[in-house]
Amino acid sequence: MQISVVLKKKDDLVFEETPIPTLQTPHDCLIEVKYTGICGSDVHYWTHGSIGKFILEAPMVLGHESAGIIVEIGTAVTSVKVGDRVAMEPGVPCRYCRYCIEGKYNLCLNMKFAATPPYNGTLTKYYVLPEDFCHKLPENVSLEEGAVVEPLSVAVHACRKAGIKPSTSVVVFGAGPVGLLCAAVAKAFGASKIINVDIQQSRLDFALKYAATNTFLPSKDGNAIENAKAIIEQNDLGDGADYIIEASGAPSSIFTGIHVARPNATYVQVGCGNDVVEFPIIQMGNWITSRSKG
Repeated sequence: MQISVVLKKKDDLVFEETPIPTLQTPHDCLIEVKYTGICGSDVHYWTHGSIGKFILEAPMVLGHESAGIIVEIGTAVTSVKVGDRVAMEPGVPCRYCRYCIEGKYNLCLNMKFAATPPYNGTLTKYYVLPEDFCHKLPENVSLEEGAVVEPLSVAVHACRKAGIKPSTSVVVFGAGPVGLLCAAVAKAFGASKIINVDIQQSRLDFALKYAATNTFLPSKDGNAIENAKAIIEQNDLGDGADYIIEASGAPSSIFTGIHVARPNATYVQVGCGNDVVEFPIIQMGNWITSRSKG
């Protein structure tokens, strides 16, 4: 048996003994989990018992941002070996549906994602993954850093979706872990102006040291358009930013982000807040049109 962090039901989180998993296929690996990050989704399941259509109906082990050491491998495993340090990819697709065949396995309708009901997560001692979802860490990357590869992949995906190019401007709403990583990836992609927006000054101070070139603390009394105008003016963005990455999920940030975007800008929604969010599509159209004519 092993000790796992189990969410029994909403607001009921316990340490509990669970069975040590066994290899199910010749391509499986048993990993001794060394580090696991606590994601906002873990907290959301704990405090709300659900995220959208995923509802906690039975006890579930939390956690999906992990790294560990392989302690057992199946007979057909060739890409990793016992003793390898690996980052653990938490979502395993079916591999057979049209999305998997097209190479877009993240869209698999039969995805088994750690700590998403009904599947147990990685906040435990041992966990089983197929070998191709065990990503070997370079010697210069620690296991602790390896646990952050999963949220880093979210930021990489967001910046790739945006198509960020060198010498461009990016406004990132939210300076939490994912927002900070989005800023860092945007910097790595060559963006020359990266503005982190957050309501906590301490987060903005860290963002400026970490990856952002500029920061913005929204006015509590200002509306979305006023805050957007201030972001543009204070950061010399001309007719607006080239890219907007919304990583907070806050409705006010979504509104503001739309108004910060220049004509033909790219907006990527990363943050997940309310189940339903009002999107000011008419305002967006009017705002972009009026700015284009101006």
